[in-house]
Amino acid sequence: MEEKKVRKKRKLGSYPFVSVIFSITIALCVLGLFGWILLHSSKLGNRIRENIEIQVYLNKNLSQSELNKIRTSISSKPYTLMKDNEPQIELITKEEAALEFIAATGEDFKAFLGDNPLRDLLAVKIYGGYQALDSLSQIKSEIEAMRGVFEVSYEESLIESINQNVTKIGLVLLGIAVFAIFVVVVLINNTIKLALFSQRFLIRSMQLVGATSKFIQRPFLMRSLTYGLIGGFLACGAIWGFTEYMNSSIYGLEELQDIEGFLVLYGIILSVGMIVGYLSSLRAINKYLKMSLDELY
Repeated sequence: MEEKKVRKKRKLGSYPFVSVIFSITIALCVLGLFGWILLHSSKLGNRIRENIEIQVYLNKNLSQSELNKIRTSISSKPYTLMKDNEPQIELITKEEAALEFIAATGEDFKAFLGDNPLRDLLAVKIYGGYQALDSLSQIKSEIEAMRGVFEVSYEESLIESINQNVTKIGLVLLGIAVFAIFVVVVLINNTIKLALFSQRFLIRSMQLVGATSKFIQRPFLMRSLTYGLIGGFLACGAIWGFTEYMNSSIYGLEELQDIEGFLVLYGIILSVGMIVGYLSSLRAINKYLKMSLDELY
């Protein structure tokens, strides 16, 4: 009895599953990794900038009510950093400042001066939008005009250095992120293009039997969306696992993370996988639809 060779029919819109999913997942992992670095760098930059503060030195012999009035006035200003609905203002009394000075230097200046020449001060942390030097200069003039304020000071060179370095790092990381998106688009596009190359004759056969372009495109486009979504979920899972591993390996890293940032990153990964896969498939299919038979060979 002769064995019949059964040839498996090729379904319209089908192309290698594992290789395409793997390639899309790897490409999206690259995007996710750069996004992960960008998120943490941005959070770290914000943490550094949150430490920028000005010192408001007060007149001596102020009453508690006068001190509270100055503090309330500064708290209501838009340049004062708010955290958990609390103004980030710390009162450092002259006694506390003296103890810190003695602990740092080992010298008790009160022993030979006979008095504490230091002043009470308010350490005011500044909101990010007001940390430029020109803004700080205006803030200084405004606070010094308040009754009961002796002087306002801040480390101008340090703040300028922080602002410049944070801006430079942000621009570099943004450039890397743009490059990563470009690489991901190219990788996914080439993967889809190579996968559809094996389907070019099937596409031509469907044309010859009278199928419309939309009818031919539909299964390919639906599959590309599905593959992009699956690859996106796998990439998100890989980024989540990488994050958990890094959190267990680096102390304090978890403090730089927020759920909203990661949700946005996961949304971008899924969207890029589906959109780039869809557009790449559409472009490749239209190319093969317009080719002559000789060009297909």
